[in-house]
Amino acid sequence: MRVKTLVSVVAMALAPSAAWADCKVGKLLDLPVVMAGRRPMITAQFGGRDARFIVDSGAFYSTIARATAAEFGLKVDALPSNFRLKGVNGETSASSAVAQNFSLGGVTIPKVSFIVGGSDTGTAGLLGQNILGLADVEYDLPHGMVRLMKTSDCPKTGLAYWAGGKPVTALKLERPESDRFKPHTVAMIMLNGRPIRATFDTGAQTSLLTLAAARRVGITPESPGVVSAGFGTGVGTRSIRTWNASFDSIAIGGETIPKPKIDIADVDLGTSDMLIGIDFFLTHRLFVSNAAHILYMTYEGGPLFGLTPKGARTGQGVAIDLTDKTGEPTDAEGFSRRGAVFASTNKLKDALADFDKAVALAPTESRYVHQRAMARLANRQMLPALADLDRTIALMPTDSDAHIVRAGLRIGGGDIEGAKADLEAANATLAPSSNSRLTLGGMYDRLDMPAAALANYDLWLRDHPEDAKRANALNGRCWARGQLNRELDKALADCNAALKAFPTRSAYLDSRALVRLRRGEFVAALADYDAALKQNPRAAWSLYARGIAAQHAGRPDESTANRTAALTMDRRVADRAKRIGLE
Repeated sequence: MRVKTLVSVVAMALAPSAAWADCKVGKLLDLPVVMAGRRPMITAQFGGRDARFIVDSGAFYSTIARATAAEFGLKVDALPSNFRLKGVNGETSASSAVAQNFSLGGVTIPKVSFIVGGSDTGTAGLLGQNILGLADVEYDLPHGMVRLMKTSDCPKTGLAYWAGGKPVTALKLERPESDRFKPHTVAMIMLNGRPIRATFDTGAQTSLLTLAAARRVGITPESPGVVSAGFGTGVGTRSIRTWNASFDSIAIGGETIPKPKIDIADVDLGTSDMLIGIDFFLTHRLFVSNAAHILYMTYEGGPLFGLTPKGARTGQGVAIDLTDKTGEPTDAEGFSRRGAVFASTNKLKDALADFDKAVALAPTESRYVHQRAMARLANRQMLPALADLDRTIALMPTDSDAHIVRAGLRIGGGDIEGAKADLEAANATLAPSSNSRLTLGGMYDRLDMPAAALANYDLWLRDHPEDAKRANALNGRCWARGQLNRELDKALADCNAALKAFPTRSAYLDSRALVRLRRGEFVAALADYDAALKQNPRAAWSLYARGIAAQHAGRPDESTANRTAALTMDRRVADRAKRIGLE
């Protein structure tokens, strides 16, 4: 369905002045950005070893997980016990580490501090405001670049030097309370005609409004048209439920968007009401003047706030030319970055065309082939994607991500031995503390290799003490031990911990039921299977295993009925029971 909604922008005058003649704008650092899904990534180095960071303007300080500190050999020091790392989904304890040989944008910085803690993002960490706020900063994510800028003797208008004939919106930013930290880029905006305090956050994969603020403007989860949007995670240890809702309008400075669709969640954003997330940054070019406390921006076109505007107009109704006049990229890296932006906004045809050009210009660079493989997967081109993964691994045999993705495709295609080979290759390459250990544990479980799954869950849990995914790993380790009939006291403790976080999750109840069945606690096992089946009545394995528990509990009629019903759903469950020694 075509969306007819137009972005309305109030134009600012950009006439030269005597003050402008004295203005000096210089670049301190170019930070090339490659979008990975909805996450803006840059590559830094610890001692020459690549480390990929999420550019996170919403993080007051650059942050790494404990697993990252372990992987790169950083010494972790305790912070005061009252210092907590807070995110949209709760808070965790925090420590600190200092990197002596950190490089960014080709520049080596001899001593950089990081906060250590929070959930593992699957990357090295978050690049926050202690670096992004060192000077002025330009976020040019539509063209795959963040630039640290230095300005002097500049007027308070006109720093959107790229604008040409496009209207420029200026937004006054709040001043930080302390000179020690530049915590966030914060401004007042209007939602449904009401003032809302918003943080501009490149680390937020979508814009997000607090439930309290939504209620102030007349929207609740029970309002007509509001739908569930699932659960999200962040640096904290819990998941948060979100909803998607339509609003009358949102006005950011001189830019007004009617009928926006925005996610809302019951979260605490501190003194902010809303995060302006990556959907906004991918459709705008922004210059944050930390010196003058003003944000300048131009709308560059594309979908935002759940809408796909056909165009944009000035406040006087004149159509704005949104043609990208920056020209074609000239090298493989440029095509790679632009293709990643296209892929992040689901323009897969354009993304694949750019990745084709990147691969043609640099045929031996595995990164570009890997990017194309993932775009082809997103476009459901399974065989070409598999061919690209083969080529990626031929060029870079230690690419554990490519091995893991190819293993998943091979499992789906019935190539079990090939999948095992890929997982073994990834297992040999990954750092012990890698976040991918959790993925590896799950994939080994899919291949009925519980011992290998257990080893990976052990490694992951050791280095992720406060991660939001910890309950999944605890359940995986409980299930693996249950299958192996090993360390059943520890298995039960793991399942109990997982269920404390999610008491009604059927997979967790099923895992604990198996452990109780192994321990001879047949009545308790039946209770857990009943609870699991209440949540998921079509779970053939739970039903079949309940039949085994019923047999041991002296309920032969129930046992026969359960097994017969389970086998009509999936005949493989009997083979699994024999394989793990239940029958």
